[in-house]
Amino acid sequence: MPKVSTDEKLINTFLERGVDSIYPSKEELKKKLLSGERIKAYQGFDPSGPYLHVGHAMGIRALRILQQLGHEAIFLVGDFTTLVGDPDKDSARPLMTEEQIQKNMSGWKEQAAQLIDFEGENPVKFMRNHEWLSKIGLADLIKLLSNATVQQMIERDLFAKRLKRNNPIGLQEFIYPLMQGFDSVAMGVDLEIGGTDQTFNMLMGRELVKRYLGKDKFVRTNEMMEAPDALTMSKTKGNGINLADKSEEMYGKAMSYPDELITKCLRLLTDMPMEEIWEINKKIQDGENPMTFKKLMAFEVVKIIKGAEEADKAQKHFERTVQKKDISDEDTEVVNVSGTMTVQDFLKKALKNSESASHIKRMVEQGGVEVNGKKVATTQIEIEFAPGTIVKFGKRKYFRIGDKK
Repeated sequence: MPKVSTDEKLINTFLERGVDSIYPSKEELKKKLLSGERIKAYQGFDPSGPYLHVGHAMGIRALRILQQLGHEAIFLVGDFTTLVGDPDKDSARPLMTEEQIQKNMSGWKEQAAQLIDFEGENPVKFMRNHEWLSKIGLADLIKLLSNATVQQMIERDLFAKRLKRNNPIGLQEFIYPLMQGFDSVAMGVDLEIGGTDQTFNMLMGRELVKRYLGKDKFVRTNEMMEAPDALTMSKTKGNGINLADKSEEMYGKAMSYPDELITKCLRLLTDMPMEEIWEINKKIQDGENPMTFKKLMAFEVVKIIKGAEEADKAQKHFERTVQKKDISDEDTEVVNVSGTMTVQDFLKKALKNSESASHIKRMVEQGGVEVNGKKVATTQIEIEFAPGTIVKFGKRKYFRIGDKK
């Protein structure tokens, strides 16, 4: 068993950087971490989409700190809870099939391994809640349901809003917080980490741990980071900076953030010292050109996930292709197609179905797709994609038609 460290600097980083709230209190959790006692902590991730993003990276990096301190850290895939789906803002999520879930989670360990270590002396455990939730019988489910009331559930903000709008709420959605809460019981954890959107579910788990195991469970909620489109980052929407993105794509997406979010990005998505971040914030407020600091932010975001060498490569690619508009063969991705087809069909193939049809249509309507320098008006226009044709998608993606043999 690894030795537990009480490094106060690391502990303070864990308790402060990107943290919204700690239950029951920051002081009590700090006392626990300074005690030298080894704790078990986890964050859960439902595979409702194929890509983890930098919002998830905040929690994964928090697990990394606990791993460095010698504690037991668990990366939990909610492959069973996803069958129900955590309620979103407006409606129940469509029930997912087992095949969809398995496909979505297939690359997660590799994505997360950029930030945490699944090997070594103190490996992070990669677990799935199907192991225990799939085995709950009717009697156990009744016992689990007896730990919550309808009144508790409808007080949840998402449910309250839907009731006010007279939008339906499925009974299975009431079970979700109890299922997530039972994860803490099944694993016997001392600490759960998650976004503020999971506060209700995590506190449900805190209550279940008290009732089933007779002990306290700490909860650390992370601040939420917007996507470049100013909406909440979402696996299902695919609008975030994804951990599976290439470094150039990751850098370009970070550069799409509005100037007013530069400081927040640095604070939540990088390890840059806080004193330097506040100095940058002051310079921006004093009127200095924010572009310099935005490029620094994008560099630091990529560096955290891909390393300094990839960050430097991504920055040079951005400066050459976006700022200087110098597109060379090495900046394009070769797509081997031939003949006439619709822009929609070509982009689905070129993007390997990573973007939804609605996103592709919206990009075209906003003038974000060009073929040989000319904007495309509609996704349904048919074009002859001859060898050498250059297709631009958005600000940063370039495709070149290769010689299909």
